[in-house]
Amino acid sequence: MADHSPSDKPPRIGELQKLPPILESSEPKSATPRQPAGLSKRRILLAFAIAALSDLASIGSELVPPLQWSIDITTALLLFVVLGWRWFILPGLIAEAIPGIALFPTWVLVVASVAAWGHLNPNPQKTSD
Repeated sequence: MADHSPSDKPPRIGELQKLPPILESSEPKSATPRQPAGLSKRRILLAFAIAALSDLASIGSELVPPLQWSIDITTALLLFVVLGWRWFILPGLIAEAIPGIALFPTWVLVVASVAAWGHLNPNPQKTSD
């Protein structure tokens, strides 16, 4: 019969397992939130205001497609001016072209993704294993 140490036993139902620590980045921790590259807090707030007004206007114009399209194109152009070229804006514009999507706060979600992640990296660095 093999000798097993207590840590070799599978956990029983209801027991808590000690999980390995989360990998931490080498960057020093700071109390201030990370800002996307090149975007000030003022620009992000302005983008949120534009997105919120657009989403509110979209709800009322859902039944008039040409008006809806003009609101969405204007919103995308304004967000490009305020935020610069961000890939997150294009899927938002495509999503807004789908009938019924205007009922959801798509533009606010687009700006939130820009605020959270900054930009998409189309060519992530590949690591060799």
